[in-house]
Amino acid sequence: MAEDARILEERSTQRRAHLLNMAYEDTSAREIPLYPEVLPVPELYSLRAIPLYADANNLRFGVTNTTSQSTMANLKMRFPDQQTTFSIISDTGYKDLMRRYDPPKEVIYKDISLISHDADEQFKVVSETLNSVRADDMLAYIVQQAYLLKASDIHLETDEDGVRIRLRVDGVLHPIAEFTNDKYRQFLSSLAVAANVSTNSDQPQTGHINRSYQLANGSSVTVNLRLETVPTVHGMDAVLRLFNLKPELMKLDSLGLAKDEKAIIDDIISHPNGLVLMVGPTGSGKTTTLYSILNQLNNPERKIITLEDPVEYNIKGITQIPIDSTKEANGFADKFRAVLRLDPDVIMVGEIRDLDTAKTALQSALTGHLVLSTYHAGSAAAALTRMLDAIGDNPLFSSAIRLITAQRLIRRLDDHSKVAYDPDPKTLGWLSGVIASFPEHVPKPNLDGIKLYKAGSSPENPFGYSGQLAVRELMLMTPAILNELKKASRDISAQELEKIAISDGMVTMIQNGVIQVIQGNTSLEEIMRILA
Repeated sequence: MAEDARILEERSTQRRAHLLNMAYEDTSAREIPLYPEVLPVPELYSLRAIPLYADANNLRFGVTNTTSQSTMANLKMRFPDQQTTFSIISDTGYKDLMRRYDPPKEVIYKDISLISHDADEQFKVVSETLNSVRADDMLAYIVQQAYLLKASDIHLETDEDGVRIRLRVDGVLHPIAEFTNDKYRQFLSSLAVAANVSTNSDQPQTGHINRSYQLANGSSVTVNLRLETVPTVHGMDAVLRLFNLKPELMKLDSLGLAKDEKAIIDDIISHPNGLVLMVGPTGSGKTTTLYSILNQLNNPERKIITLEDPVEYNIKGITQIPIDSTKEANGFADKFRAVLRLDPDVIMVGEIRDLDTAKTALQSALTGHLVLSTYHAGSAAAALTRMLDAIGDNPLFSSAIRLITAQRLIRRLDDHSKVAYDPDPKTLGWLSGVIASFPEHVPKPNLDGIKLYKAGSSPENPFGYSGQLAVRELMLMTPAILNELKKASRDISAQELEKIAISDGMVTMIQNGVIQVIQGNTSLEEIMRILA
């Protein structure tokens, strides 16, 4: 395939030379000697001209389609004692010759550590590496390191003096390097081509990359990510959302669900119809939970179809349909209706974003389909009121929804370095208030003499946290909540719905978080950072 592409490029270059009434040379047809005394390497790059033959009386340069007429005229004036001529060569031919004049230096890709004892020196070394390699190698190296560090996102942030690169690990951003602005332009161009977005757009864009790259040291990196870009005053910022989990490992048993939470989800998804919503901000684990449910439901007896923007993980046995919301204004709703004609048992909609999709999801849930989706809201109760505001008073609403799960990811304390302390009276008072609101079936811990834990530090882990865990709230459509939903939508509040849900047994995210604090799994500061 590579040889065919080279032949086609040479033929195209030859036709171009004929149109310009210039000589043409195929540099792959013979071994061309090097003439390093004619021009220094920097000029070979800047002029896009390279010597093909030189003696005392003659000098012939190979030039490309992008070499200017003024450059050729200046070269003739520069070598007046020799007859200077020019032949057009292909871009690949030019690059091959340049690799002989300027052989690539051996690149050493060092692993990035977030616990480096000399963070400034590491930042400098990584920056130098990125600024010295090809654009494709830059992407592969950054993604490779992000995978090793179990990062969820890569943030590229433009500034007047350069571009900062940060990795989000366990929900917290860590600076790792910076690009020069010129190098970032090269990198962004390569990134845009791979993700099928434009570098000139003045609108936010979304793209997807799923391919393998080979680094200069010969190692291969598979890149699977979603790209989000937005123009800023200094250039185009980008966030690369990594899909670095194997879908076959996404199982409900691996999510850290409490026994009663697992029982609720198992019961709900055992029914053939109903709407199940996952609620939370970006990065709260909604997609992972949905895929874990899909894996549990996936068997030869069920037809499962997903609508996703984009398809993040491929799952064998499931029909997955990509949606490009940047080109299809009503993509989810239109394809949702089309999918219903395919007689699915389970439908997963990546996100309910508009009224049309919401109504179609509710109607589908009432007509023999189990519908799974995500929704942006602060809590399970807020999701109910938000959807009520969107669809208005609708008798189908309460009958369709089976379960709303809201969740957040919090950092887990490092057991080897966490530090015990005695909470002050103000903290004890706050904890007592939360515990007093626990549902009746949840044991209320005794705070007498209790020790809480905060993040410590060690040479191996200066941050004091290791990994993440989820805090959730699972709102079921109990008789009391269904009765509340019979009111006019303007008379229904998230606070009242949450109060009813707690009395019916729901443990809220803040209550769940307090339980994790008392058990020593996380710190009170982390709960406040995420949930307060």
